Amino acid sequence: MKIHFATWLAAATLSLVPLESHAVEPLDVFSARIGGYITQFDTQVRADGETTRGTEIDLDRDLDLSQGNAIAYVGLTWRPWDRHEFGLGYYQNDSSATRRIQRDITFNGTTYPTQTTLHAESGIDTYEAYYVWWAGANENWALGPRLGLVWYRMDLTMERTLDANGNVVSDSQRREVSADLPVPSLGGSWRWVPAGNSDWRLSADAGWFSANINDVNADVWFGRFGVEWFPWERWGFSLDYTARKITADSSKTDFDGNFDFLDSGIRLGAVYRF
Repeated sequence: MKIHFATWLAAATLSLVPLESHAVEPLDVFSARIGGYITQFDTQVRADGETTRGTEIDLDRDLDLSQGNAIAYVGLTWRPWDRHEFGLGYYQNDSSATRRIQRDITFNGTTYPTQTTLHAESGIDTYEAYYVWWAGANENWALGPRLGLVWYRMDLTMERTLDANGNVVSDSQRREVSADLPVPSLGGSWRWVPAGNSDWRLSADAGWFSANINDVNADVWFGRFGVEWFPWERWGFSLDYTARKITADSSKTDFDGNFDFLDSGIRLGAVYRF
């Protein structure tokens, strides 16, 4: 899903709703949002072979895989009981580039010499899930502990297209790795509506965790701060900044190595709530 389509869809939907001002509560029973995520991924990957240690690769600096992008995202929240809320989210980022490398790179057991031309492709699918117990709440604010899980699906492929002399190669030496990186976190969530008949709502989430799960040893911290505006009773807009830092060592059969990743950016979307 391209960001311009998501933005057009949100604008077209909202244009059908009559403009009426209504007060918003700190918590929703249900909400759905769609929008654009202006991302800035900063990623370093090391993929070891069976007998050789891989090179620490910066996807942007070494392979010219641009880590800044505008992508679409979707999210849902549901509060089936008064103090218990569940949430889901998803977004995806893909990139590809061809570049003459400036140093030797060892990736998944294969060494590509300096001045070799490589074609590289990367893909990151992000699945988010969380649970919040709203331990404290009144008509203007809510606060509670948060348990979250982010599941990254990472794919990285490298293929030699030209040798160091610029000649087309007969053996492309194509190598790829795929990894599932489940990353839990523990933290807190906060929602606040200014006193009075307000159409605005502020929110924040934060957390940290360190764990070894399914042969993945990971450290993670995350934070998010956002503001929402509801000019209509059920429809509105959201703007937030989010950042998540992950360092993971994996010893799985499909990916043996290290993954160092900063996922941050601004999200703007349309929200439906009740």
